[in-house]
Amino acid sequence: MTDALRASLYATDLLRRRGKHPAGRPEGTAPREIRAVGVAGAGLMAGQLALLLARSLRVPVTMRDLDDERARRGLAAVHDQVDRLRTQGRLDAGGATALKDLLRVTTDLADLRGCDLVVEAVFEELDVKRQVLAELEDVVGPTAVLATNTSALSVTDMAAGIEHPERVVGLHFFNPVAQMPLVEVVRADRTDDVTYATAFAVAQACRKTPVAVADAPGFVVNRLLVRLLGEVLGALEEGTTVADADRALTGMGLPMGPFQLLQLVGPAVAEHVLVTLRHELGARYADSPGLARVVREGRAFVVFEGRPSASSPVDPAVGELFGSRPVPRPLDAAGLADRVRRALAEETGLLLDDGVVADAGDVDLAMILGAGWPLHNGGLTPYLDRTGAAEAVTGRRFHEAGVASLPR
Repeated sequence: MTDALRASLYATDLLRRRGKHPAGRPEGTAPREIRAVGVAGAGLMAGQLALLLARSLRVPVTMRDLDDERARRGLAAVHDQVDRLRTQGRLDAGGATALKDLLRVTTDLADLRGCDLVVEAVFEELDVKRQVLAELEDVVGPTAVLATNTSALSVTDMAAGIEHPERVVGLHFFNPVAQMPLVEVVRADRTDDVTYATAFAVAQACRKTPVAVADAPGFVVNRLLVRLLGEVLGALEEGTTVADADRALTGMGLPMGPFQLLQLVGPAVAEHVLVTLRHELGARYADSPGLARVVREGRAFVVFEGRPSASSPVDPAVGELFGSRPVPRPLDAAGLADRVRRALAEETGLLLDDGVVADAGDVDLAMILGAGWPLHNGGLTPYLDRTGAAEAVTGRRFHEAGVASLPR
């Protein structure tokens, strides 16, 4: 019996129980029947969502984009994904044909009129998403659910200008949509029970594990991952070397290091979310002129050859873009690891205090399924308990001894 064993048992039990019976789903409320789905957008994320929803719900799915060329490219990309499924033996010829028949594309907003659910997957800009929801409300029926796939923006703010904000909900699928098992189901200030129950039902029909989250900046996974990455980038600005920063988090057991993750997400996307969360949550989210330079100069932390890999080496020369706030004694790898643990303990405590999720188990479920946090650590919060970061920062453990660790 070890802490690692107890943490693994805790995490495995958590995945089983909440996978079958997700916490936060409205009890006794029937979801709406979904007979047709619309997707606002026809880009990469929109296409992945359209394919998943058509394959899972077995209903017609119509993508809508602004012009014929974008619409044509979007449908062609989805058809290519269906062809790959057939080549891999995951669909037979009849199944591939039937799936393609369910997938449509249009430039006419009116073609979404009969949809019971519309998911917007357009550019991650609040005003753009707000406009899309307002346009959709003028077209779809009075009971249609309007969902947003935003990864960090306020669902409440998006819905503020429409007549029926109670039917707006967040359905944050993670990229790549087919593989990632988590969906953050975001309840805005005025989301009603039927809409929220429908969002849970859709996520489960897609064989995803839904986690109920309140409408707060970054929700859970992005809020914590961006805080982690912000601490790494902040250390680089203070003079920590790329080599030290690259190996600092090895002991956490994450599926890839911070620089591979930054490159996989995309430096421009990472900068946008970091700036957004700094604006929303304050200066504990680092200001990184170096990251802005990486984006502006088109540099890369890592060059992936083929598929993204955790073993892809980091370009040490990227460090020359950082160092805007040098300190006399920059952190080494061990010092940065401790700083990241403390930052994660602080952020976890804050999101629990703010009621973003119901309990620490929701944090662990989200981080295991959405960020690949290892089972042998029990997810994030048992790891922070075991390393002492939780008590050092918040003055308390996230779990009583014996829940995800050895009894006292």
